[in-house]
Amino acid sequence: MQKFWWRWLLVLVALAGALVAANHNRTQQGTQAAHFVNSTTPTLFFHGWGSSYHAEQQMANYARSHEVTTTIVRADVAKDGQVTWYGRLTPGARNPIIEVNLQNNKSVKPGASSIVDAYANSSQYVLAVMRAVKAKYGFTKVNMVAHSMGNLQVYYYLKAHGQDRSLPQIQKLVDLAGHWNGLVMEPGATTVTLAGNGRPSIMLPQYQGLLRLRQTFPRQIDVLNVYGNSKNNTDGTVPNVSSRSLRWLVAGRAHSYQEQVIEGPGGQHSQLHENKAVDQLLVRFLWQK
Repeated sequence: MQKFWWRWLLVLVALAGALVAANHNRTQQGTQAAHFVNSTTPTLFFHGWGSSYHAEQQMANYARSHEVTTTIVRADVAKDGQVTWYGRLTPGARNPIIEVNLQNNKSVKPGASSIVDAYANSSQYVLAVMRAVKAKYGFTKVNMVAHSMGNLQVYYYLKAHGQDRSLPQIQKLVDLAGHWNGLVMEPGATTVTLAGNGRPSIMLPQYQGLLRLRQTFPRQIDVLNVYGNSKNNTDGTVPNVSSRSLRWLVAGRAHSYQEQVIEGPGGQHSQLHENKAVDQLLVRFLWQK
């Protein structure tokens, strides 16, 4: 009989401990979530050349694991621009994330006869997603995160449609490894210098194609420009001066503009979207109160 009661006592102690731990975890999670905005504005992630939504998952999952959101869905964009949705986005979802996947993930061909036309055409995929987001869910505001080629697609979209108030309006925009003024492999890209106001000494065609943004970039957008310095002032693919050339294009009109460099191996071009330091930057910039 005595052994029987001891067993029940141990069970009760174990249950009590489990309840205390569960309450502690719930309290911690609640406290963590309280640090972030409670918004229905979705954040769209756009991947780079030759990539897919898998390149966005590290960043999206980090946000979810830190109680920013519980909702991650995917917008799959066919070559003809048709958008297919995967996952369930319920009305009122808190800080939802939309991972964009382009089936035509090499839509800007190396050596294109007109790089400006190539990016303008490729930016139609961004337009397709924005229209789909509005039509399916009624969103009128969005945030965006883009990597590499995704940045150029977004900025050429803004050049063509940034003043169209019928489309969702971008509130916050994070640029990772943007190559607005060329790649390391492009002649002249590594010899560019920046003046005190950020104006590049050489403007490659894809940069010249965006000059209109100096007069039309939407004034409500807060911009975070993140670039990597893994070696020789490049991320291995993009010269830092190319990434930093964005400042002269948009800083005079953006609601705010800031730059952040990631030094060392974690700043390599493709590692930027796998880097915990970048995850933390995104969470603070996009969602922290």
